[in-house]
Amino acid sequence: MKARREGRDKTRPEPTAYQRALGLLVRREHSRKELTRKLKSKGVESDEADTALEKLARQDFQNDARFAEALARTRAASGFGPVRIRAELGTHGLSRDDIDAALDTCDTDWSKSARGLIDRRYGDKDLGDPALRRKAVDFLLRRGFDQKTAYAQVRQRPDEDEFED
Repeated sequence: MKARREGRDKTRPEPTAYQRALGLLVRREHSRKELTRKLKSKGVESDEADTALEKLARQDFQNDARFAEALARTRAASGFGPVRIRAELGTHGLSRDDIDAALDTCDTDWSKSARGLIDRRYGDKDLGDPALRRKAVDFLLRRGFDQKTAYAQVRQRPDEDEFED
């Protein structure tokens, strides 16, 4: 039995930078920085990669703002806070404006999200114990919530919600 690579048609031309990038974008959104890195790892020259990515951007196949919004929505739905999402978006080479716009379009109640994580993680445990409270705050901070939100949600008692109007 032959290996898969040996069975390929050797007359088939090598895909262009544009075709490679488009193939990646078909699967999911990518940032420009991410596509550049992936193309370079496949041996594509910088100039050729830039030309292909400019063409994809003109055709609106690649859009950093759209990528940022999609990633922010996904991470927020997974229970991550705005601090962590902002940091992750920053690693993708996105502008501050794109990051701010992506977080604004999230429409997530960060306090409610943090409270849900605490309820799921600690359930009926009494968070009156300082060590447990510290662990709960640390958990929220690691998930990417700011200190103010983390402390407020750990201090809040589940039975207080029932009486609020």
